[in-house]
Amino acid sequence: STSRVAVSEEATEETSRPKVIVVMPARQAAATLKATFDEIPRDAVDEVILVDDSSTDETVELARQLEINVVWHPHQVGYGGNQKTCYLEALQRGADVVVMLHPDGQYEPGLIPSMIEPIVADQADLVLGSRLLVEGWALSAGMPRWKFIANRFLTTIQNRIMGTRLSEAHTGYRAYSRELLLTVPFLRNSLDFVFDSELLYQASYFGFRIREVPARCRYFDEMSAVGFRTGVVYGLKTLWAGFRLILHRARILPSRKFIA
Repeated sequence: STSRVAVSEEATEETSRPKVIVVMPARQAAATLKATFDEIPRDAVDEVILVDDSSTDETVELARQLEINVVWHPHQVGYGGNQKTCYLEALQRGADVVVMLHPDGQYEPGLIPSMIEPIVADQADLVLGSRLLVEGWALSAGMPRWKFIANRFLTTIQNRIMGTRLSEAHTGYRAYSRELLLTVPFLRNSLDFVFDSELLYQASYFGFRIREVPARCRYFDEMSAVGFRTGVVYGLKTLWAGFRLILHRARILPSRKFIA
């Protein structure tokens, strides 16, 4: 009977534990995928999903050799479009917590337990892995100074718009609760890089709790990077998305991105 009790308690604990799924939006990630995947703490993660945005390298073939659920786009749709597929697939698979991890190795997979902890503890709905929360980390890791300055500038403006005190609004390392992804109409967002900013604005507008944890970043030749021109376009789109939120709140120009 003692063993039955032990098995019963173990089963109860297993069924009550939130399901954590890591999603990896990928494009030409063959060079870094395996190293990134190998660093994922498997005891904290139930499944890994890779969505390939029509890569021309061996990303899909390599992912299929690993313990990864693969979804591939026959046509390239962009970073935002890739994330839409990531989150839809994770929700379909019953995820309670979804962690977005770039397969290029820029962000530490070992941070995943810290990323999901506030959500599992019902203290947050969105957790951001901030590269700027600890002073000096980003620049010492190799973040270009122009990106650092632009990040600080945009984050300051976004904090004013959202009423938040975030150290960084532009990290690609994020964890979401199932409730947030079911509520926020992310399918109406952009297909490109501004998707992240739009989703952050939406989370704030709908009153979801946002937390940050310090995240070290790594810069090296194989990682994907946003160039200066793309960064400028992204910054302008981020400011425009914030202005649209202001217009929506003022009931001057409603936006479907802020209507559940």
